[in-house]
Amino acid sequence: MTRDPAWSASPGFADRYVVGVDFGTLSGRAVVVRVADGAEVGTAVHEYSHGVMDEVLTAGPAGVELGPDWALQVPRDYVDVLRTAVPEAVAAAGIDPRQVVGIATDFTACTMIPTLADGTPLCELPEYVDRPHAYVKLWKHHAAQPHADRINALAHERGEPWVARYGGLISSEWEFAKGLQLLEEDPELYARTERWVEAADWIVWRLCGRYVRNACTAGYKGIYQDGAYPSREFLAALNPAFAGFVDDKLAGEIAPLGGLAGRLTAEAAAWTGLAEGIAVAVGNVDAHVTAPAAQATEPGQMVAIMGTSTCHVMSYDRLAEVPGMCGVVDGGIIAGLYGYEAGQSGVGDIFAWYVENQVPGSYYEQAAAAGLGIHDYLTELAYREPVGAHGLVALDWHSGNRSVLVNHELSGVIVGQTLATRAEQGYRALLEATAFGTRVIVETFAAAGLPVTEFIAAGGLLKNRHLMQTYADVLRLPISTIASAQGPALGSAIHAAVAAGAYPDVRTAAAAMGSVNRAAYRPDEANAKVYDRLYAEYVALHDYFGRGGNDVMRRLRALRREVVSVTPPAPRAPEGTVTAGASAEAGASTEVGI
Repeated sequence: MTRDPAWSASPGFADRYVVGVDFGTLSGRAVVVRVADGAEVGTAVHEYSHGVMDEVLTAGPAGVELGPDWALQVPRDYVDVLRTAVPEAVAAAGIDPRQVVGIATDFTACTMIPTLADGTPLCELPEYVDRPHAYVKLWKHHAAQPHADRINALAHERGEPWVARYGGLISSEWEFAKGLQLLEEDPELYARTERWVEAADWIVWRLCGRYVRNACTAGYKGIYQDGAYPSREFLAALNPAFAGFVDDKLAGEIAPLGGLAGRLTAEAAAWTGLAEGIAVAVGNVDAHVTAPAAQATEPGQMVAIMGTSTCHVMSYDRLAEVPGMCGVVDGGIIAGLYGYEAGQSGVGDIFAWYVENQVPGSYYEQAAAAGLGIHDYLTELAYREPVGAHGLVALDWHSGNRSVLVNHELSGVIVGQTLATRAEQGYRALLEATAFGTRVIVETFAAAGLPVTEFIAAGGLLKNRHLMQTYADVLRLPISTIASAQGPALGSAIHAAVAAGAYPDVRTAAAAMGSVNRAAYRPDEANAKVYDRLYAEYVALHDYFGRGGNDVMRRLRALRREVVSVTPPAPRAPEGTVTAGASAEAGASTEVGI
């Protein structure tokens, strides 16, 4: 584990602490961190009461059914994290709350909340509690894929320069696609929406009373490049009623990462038990904020934050266009460098799906008898065989493909199954598939002139040592690992220390407070040679299903939508609104194959 003792906090911060709060997919975690050296002295977790609503709107009285690919949340669950996890973490640290000088937060992204001008979420208004579009659209809400398709098609038709900054395609997960879906499926709610707010900025708004947008989500998820959004003319071509989306819904100062958003309000101080007036840092994204925690502040260091999904972030000192990347933003991770993002939509989620739906009960009994969890048990069984012995290769697209195909209509595949295939073999094939997907991303960056000089793994999947060794073998790279089990929360705490004035910038704070285990896993050449052969098969399947060789996955998705009720009927559109499919001139019926 490395920390740089040459860097130290400004005088007066020796006995001071900061709080980092990481808002994940299912829970929020607070960590209390010592400013001087990054030591984590207290932590607490609070699970969201409503979790993820992807089938039924459980927060509303009517139990409204949701369509395929929906994923909603309740914003008050996020405030409950501040009320519960923060004071519990401070209590666990055994410190005086008055020693805390700053708080910072990070969020899954792109997670969007429609609000009034004062930040009140529309789902908290009594008249909208049974309207799905009034709730938070979580990052993995993919029901806006048709809207993303139209945005992409029009951008290429018009030769919009910004689309190249996103590898040629924007995602259904992002601000504009979800906003267009809101307009066209519930125009009354769209008209009532006065702010279309990233959750990363909404929670900061709740803490300090100021609406400040962070440069990270604005650039990566909000198509904000070179100081501008897509033009009114472009938006009007999608739908005339969408022309004012930027001016009407996205207003707000955009501030740099590590900046001071404001001071903790009296109300938020009462929630958290912290002192009113302490520093509140500008919001951030869970993946990007992890890079400083892993001391990945130099060009070429790629951090893979591996959890339910994986996000790959890397900074470089030059600008390049990488096919299928999720974006490049000047200062998007570290000031003075271009921050690049790529990702995989499903990783841990795929493993969880497999054990919940594809593993016989006898395996659970055997795992319990061995004193192991089901994931650990399947892993131990799977890795008793040499590489390739299962005769399988899988595609890791159960939640679509984020990079490099940017297509959430794609779906999972396992090739090679026979009547002799065992549950642990299918499980290992899926573990390997996620490593192959990462290799595609790494090779795509290298082909664009941005080679990965160090690969650093972070996140909950680090505990699976076999998985980490597989990544080293497949990538043919040493795998460094973040030394903290709370990478995003530690990264947020680092930003809080900068906002509080303890360090002059994030790079300096990362050197003192971050930590990493260098080259914790090294490639095994014998295994790597066999994985090269399996990877070649993966690429063949990847290109066949993902690059137009066979669009059966898209056709099956379309068939599913035909036979499943997708969304509740939308209210009648206000006068002047153009709904999807109503005007070919507006681009409403245009789709593009990826």
